[in-house]
Amino acid sequence: MIDVLLCLVIAVTDGDTIKVRCGSEGAYEQVKIRLAEIDAPEKKQPFGEQSKQSLSQMCFGKQAEIRPQTKDRYGRTVARVTCGGVDSNKEQIARGMAWVYVKYVKDKSLYAVQKSARDAHTGLWVDPDPIEPWNWRKRK
Repeated sequence: MIDVLLCLVIAVTDGDTIKVRCGSEGAYEQVKIRLAEIDAPEKKQPFGEQSKQSLSQMCFGKQAEIRPQTKDRYGRTVARVTCGGVDSNKEQIARGMAWVYVKYVKDKSLYAVQKSARDAHTGLWVDPDPIEPWNWRKRK
């Protein structure tokens, strides 16, 4: 995979998925990006809308550095994303707007970030018993 792509964030689908425009004028390509190593609440789940707003505020309309890791089963590029110098994957966890995606995490430092958010009752951690998105999806 390519080391780093510089792209414009043109849409935020939810708390862990964005659409970017990469390339140059006349040769633009739209790419759907799934933020790696995190899982945000689903839209209809508690904090789903807040998570999307958080990522929008961080990235929408901004240049993003995309560091692709792989492709998912839906064909999306799975990547670490930096918007305005901020590691968006890590920041979503710090804001309590996403979980560390246990099944796919490589950056183990994200667990400490999640613990800090949980201990401070930040974002979704105000809920005494929040449901991980992967478990929520199974129930639906």
